[in-house]
Amino acid sequence: MKADESKRKKRRHRETTMRVGAVEMVKRGVARHDLSDPYHLAVELSWKQFALAFVALELGVNTVFALLYLASPGCVENMRPGSFSDAFFFSIETLATVGYGHMAPATFYGHAVSALEILCGLVFTAIMTGLLFVRFSRPRARILFADQAVVTTRNGLPTLMVQIANARTTLLTNAVARLGAVLQEEGAEGHRLRHLHDLALSNANLSLFPMTWTVMHEIDENSPLAVYDADSFKESDARLVLTIEARDHVVGAAIHDLRIYTEAEVLFGMHYSEAVTLDEQLRPVADLTRLSLVEPDPPAQVDS
Repeated sequence: MKADESKRKKRRHRETTMRVGAVEMVKRGVARHDLSDPYHLAVELSWKQFALAFVALELGVNTVFALLYLASPGCVENMRPGSFSDAFFFSIETLATVGYGHMAPATFYGHAVSALEILCGLVFTAIMTGLLFVRFSRPRARILFADQAVVTTRNGLPTLMVQIANARTTLLTNAVARLGAVLQEEGAEGHRLRHLHDLALSNANLSLFPMTWTVMHEIDENSPLAVYDADSFKESDARLVLTIEARDHVVGAAIHDLRIYTEAEVLFGMHYSEAVTLDEQLRPVADLTRLSLVEPDPPAQVDS
């Protein structure tokens, strides 16, 4: 019982921070790095973290085997007695199955340790080759999201818009967008809960996604956002969650991306500046540096 209670206390003290855009989320009771799932851990690391982990593992393994060789003087031929550098570099050569020939196992102990190290080297090489292939072959979305979502008037209705762009020079196909709003609601018992509402999109699918795409949700009487204006939306601590799925026909794989907008990143009474124009040859030109530029809506005209 005491052991179980100790484990529960340790889990409570664990804390993991997740960041998506400007939104930061904290999970308690889970470890940041789960060593029981090394594959997922190795794939989610950044390239810098992966390289550092590789170097640290390489140094660690060779240090352990160097100490094993030093533990039995004379087990390696032509290795200077007590020389850690000789043992360390012999370990590197053995782990890589190079074997330059100047130093070689001289005793049964030396042969046993070197055989074990060669086996570890084969496994290590196979694992690292697989991880490198996975990391290089994993498709990257390369989708750009506007810094802010906007609420403007379109066809006489307030419309929530989020502008995105395909940052690759190749086509994306069969693109699907889903937009949700995380809103605080109070139940009949008086408890306040966050609830994710799916927002109906007027253009949720795009067969070809070559340049830019403005995802739109009309805020009519059936919309979960119908009761919000600029002030109440900011006070509600709401979130918008936009997910994109598409197919990259070059690599023949599905790509996914996600962007979360806070209530401060939703601008009312604004619209996006034009990001796609025509050049002299009437070719469409997408200026992705203008993706996040917004302009105020013109004042509403009052009928006399």
